[in-house]
Amino acid sequence: MNSIPLIFNEREINRTVLGGKRNSTQAKMDVSVILLNSGGSVLRIQNLENLQNCGFEKIISMEPNNENYNFEDFINKFPTAKFIVPQEEVSDGDLINIGMAETDSKYVLVLRDTVQVSSFILTSNNAQKLIDKDCFCYVPRMSIDDNKSLSTNFMPSVHKGIFKVDSTSLITDMLSTLYPLDFIGMYNRQKFIQLGGFDYTIKSPYWQNLDLAFRAWLWGEEIKITTGFQISYLSDAPVEDTTSNLSQFRFYLKNLAPVFKLDHGEIPSTAILRTLRRSPCGFIETLKQFDDAKEWVLKNQYRFKTDAAGLISNWGNLK
Repeated sequence: MNSIPLIFNEREINRTVLGGKRNSTQAKMDVSVILLNSGGSVLRIQNLENLQNCGFEKIISMEPNNENYNFEDFINKFPTAKFIVPQEEVSDGDLINIGMAETDSKYVLVLRDTVQVSSFILTSNNAQKLIDKDCFCYVPRMSIDDNKSLSTNFMPSVHKGIFKVDSTSLITDMLSTLYPLDFIGMYNRQKFIQLGGFDYTIKSPYWQNLDLAFRAWLWGEEIKITTGFQISYLSDAPVEDTTSNLSQFRFYLKNLAPVFKLDHGEIPSTAILRTLRRSPCGFIETLKQFDDAKEWVLKNQYRFKTDAAGLISNWGNLK
């Protein structure tokens, strides 16, 4: 596995960029959209039309690599939208990182083609209220087909010495949540870049998503639920694969192993004993992973404002 990236978009991904030659004349807010496409949504054109009518500054459509896909009609119909096709295997985090580099808006709303987008998904007034609060990420209310509400209120906890993520159905405006479900949220672009974006070396979507979110909390940023707008899935809710694997192990090394001392974070050398017990790797590979994480934490040591134990114990006091 590659070393933990130290800067935003450290990995260069081959991609084709189409469209986006014309600036939007309907922009009403300092917010762009990254739309993650699987290629099979029946509402694809309708969603793009509604996003265009919302008044977003830019629409960046991340496309599956499909040689049979014809973009000409889309480019003609949506001349202000930019369509990006990666030419290699990428993760959701990679796609979002690429999209973030294609805009300079203050905030970026990440959506999927599995959600239903209305032309009133986010009003300019609501957007400006959120922009003024300057939070790292806002998580919308989420539901299935506008009827069944989904829990987006996640909390870190420890059960018998094991890290867990709990959830409740309680949702109030500006309530803290550990991470955005299914990557969907409105991100402060500059803070996203300063945090390093998503770690492409973590392959599991769940652990990749949780890694950035947990890092944000450890480094002093916040993720809040907003009741200012709602996202509805077309059918089934996303299924999160929380399997313990190499991705989970790297999440552990970067987020749970560091301890906060005085004014910085560090991974004590003695933590190697706990690491060996938790590792899914052989002895030599575990040492490499441990040393890589230790060096990464050392280079970012003064960005830590707390550690996992502190975050968990103080979670109930967060507003």
